[in-house]
Amino acid sequence: MDYVSALVPPVVMAIFFIGLVRVIVKTQGGAAKSKEDAAVDAAFARAESGPRTEHTTARD
Repeated sequence: MDYVSALVPPVVMAIFFIGLVRVIVKTQGGAAKSKEDAAVDAAFARAESGPRTEHTTARD
């Protein structure tokens, strides 16, 4: 019976993890999906087009 008590916690955690993943996948999208996608696209565009300056300091 030691094997049962050793296997129960990982099995329970796996079941809850699968449930969590299913909830996350099901809640993706919806009414605000296009708004969220536009915000992410704007952030990527800002990051790619922004000035790229390197801050270097002269060491004596």
